[in-house]
Amino acid sequence: MEYRVHETADELAGAAGSLIADEIAGHEQLLLGLAGGSTPRATYGRLAEMDIDWNGVTTWMTDERWVLPDDPDSNQAMVRESLDTIGRIRFLAPNTRLEYPSASARRMTRSMGCLMNRQPRRSVTMLGMGDDGHTASLFPGSAALSVTGSSYVANWVSHLDTWRLTASFGLLSTSDVVGAGADKSVQVLDEGASARRIYNIDTGPIRSVVVGIVDDIHESTDEA
Repeated sequence: MEYRVHETADELAGAAGSLIADEIAGHEQLLLGLAGGSTPRATYGRLAEMDIDWNGVTTWMTDERWVLPDDPDSNQAMVRESLDTIGRIRFLAPNTRLEYPSASARRMTRSMGCLMNRQPRRSVTMLGMGDDGHTASLFPGSAALSVTGSSYVANWVSHLDTWRLTASFGLLSTSDVVGAGADKSVQVLDEGASARRIYNIDTGPIRSVVVGIVDDIHESTDEA
């Protein structure tokens, strides 16, 4: 586990961007998971300004709101705008034009399975964390936390009264993680056991986590 603490959001975005750029430069093939949120958005802006060879990189969306792809609240719309994916970066995101969230999740699961079966490939995922401890759209108390396979899930989030599409913990655990957040404390999931204590689920092992980070860092052993 490695912690890097930065005093400002701008420094954090630059550091996270540099970590990801180094991973891209160091591997001929890279599978890069992308998150929504303000800190990831700033990081993508930094990446867009760098001289990066994206030919060996395939990016994918770790979670999405159940809105149309061009909706202002869409994570994939934010990524396309801030990272300028159109025409130069391979980018996989859920198809939210389908009739049902479950159909979109099944299609994304199949697509991710195809990507992950291509070897050799390095896999890195950027994740943020909400004030309630959620990452991707794995909210405490939601049904997706019971899914431990490497899949994409249609997750009903009752306190938001909406559907979210999200990678499961099992899918996220196939990557090393660059986690970044600002102006909040971070509960670090460094092993499956820690994740079970926080979320009360059986995750299996979560691989090494690099946290890029914030003002206050602590490990939590409390159940949600």
